[in-house]
Amino acid sequence: MALEKILIVDDDTNICELLRLYIEKEGFTVMMANDGATAVRMFREQQPDLMLLDVMLPKLDGWQVCREVRKFSEKPIIMLTAKGETFDKVLGLELGADDYVVKPFDTKEVVARIKAVLRRSGGASAAVAVQEVHYDKLAINLTNYELKVNGVAVDTPPKEMELIFHLASNPNRVYTRDQLLDEVWGFDYYGDSRTVDVHVKRLREKLEGVSDKWELRTVWGVGYKFETKE
Repeated sequence: MALEKILIVDDDTNICELLRLYIEKEGFTVMMANDGATAVRMFREQQPDLMLLDVMLPKLDGWQVCREVRKFSEKPIIMLTAKGETFDKVLGLELGADDYVVKPFDTKEVVARIKAVLRRSGGASAAVAVQEVHYDKLAINLTNYELKVNGVAVDTPPKEMELIFHLASNPNRVYTRDQLLDEVWGFDYYGDSRTVDVHVKRLREKLEGVSDKWELRTVWGVGYKFETKE
């Protein structure tokens, strides 16, 4: 089986080399880019399985790279940023990033996050039972990470897939944001609860008005639920 490819994008060549050593040690193939324009070109040509993307880059910054790549690929993106403010984290998620790591980072944590994101996205091989739920005009297949609306596949990033699958697998149950962070993102996720709001917003753009038999609903003051009306 071909080794999974990781594209590291950072203008600091020392960081690139350090990450390359650790990531290759785990059995991945590594490619590197030191500016945003090169990153977009390499992503299109080499089709990596995951991109580690720094925010502060020459030519195109990380936000612009993420936006451009999301026009033609749903492969996972992990943002690398020296900024820890919630605004930066939420912006990256809104643009389609799957996770983020704040500098200075522990290299082992970065590798662990790469494996976790690939596993969730189906990029890492694992023998699992088919996980699928169906509702009127809606099919959610977590095994293949495929969302179908009216029989048509809709491009959906891995974390959105996991969130809608989790909610739809437990219809009419109300989840708080913290519960969803724990059960969907995992106990080791160091994120803000508004991360959930960002993903629900993006899911609603895909699902709102599809059927009158179910709804991705906000329970004000509490959280969210997948409500069925039959």
